[in-house]
This record gives sequence, structure tokens and C-alpha cells, in this order.
Amino acid sequence: MIERLETGQRMSRIVRHNGVAYLCGQVGDGETVAEQTRDCLSRIERLLASAGSSPDRILQAIIWLSDMRDFDEMNAVWDAWVPSGHAPARACGQARLARDTLKVEIIVTAACSEASR
Repeated sequence: MIERLETGQRMSRIVRHNGVAYLCGQVGDGETVAEQTRDCLSRIERLLASAGSSPDRILQAIIWLSDMRDFDEMNAVWDAWVPSGHAPARACGQARLARDTLKVEIIVTAACSEASR
């Protein structure tokens, strides 16, 4: 069964299928890439909780930066957030994001807890 959560006309923020949660891309508020990354990760945590998952159950993360020169600054926030021993498979690249003020967008796929299946 496919379950769609927080669904609008254009997209669902979460889609669950076979014990896996697929989150739409998340962006954050702030002036710096660190501020936007922290806010983005906070949003991801909320969505993961809604899906019956958590940061230690992330299987894959895809990170888009508007400028790869922000890689180290983003990684400092990311590394402090990812639970020790639970680093997901990850890719990071540069892309033009939806608005000029955006510096980072993160897309995650995570395993759901047994209870949410």
C-alpha cells in the first residue's frame, strides 16, 4: 500500500511504501548555509517523526548546494546532526535551486519503524 502524507496538489511531503518513507526536498530559512541547513534538518526531523522514522533510520540523503564552496559549512552542521554510527548513503552536488536565496536542499529516504508499517 502507498500512503501519502501532507499531500497537496503538486506533491506530498511524505510518501510511505513497504516500510520506507520518501521525503520531498526540504529547504530552510536563514542567511547562511549553516542556518539554512540547521532549519532544513529540523524540518526533516519533524517529517521523519510524522512518518514513523528518525534520523538514525535514514537510508539515503541527497544534498543540493547552490554553491559547492559552501560544502564545508554545510558538512559541519550535517556531521553534528547525524547520529554517530548511522551515516546514510549520501550524495552532494551543486544545482540551481528554486529561489535565489536558497543555499541548500536535502532529500531523504528512511526506513519506518515497525509500528508505522
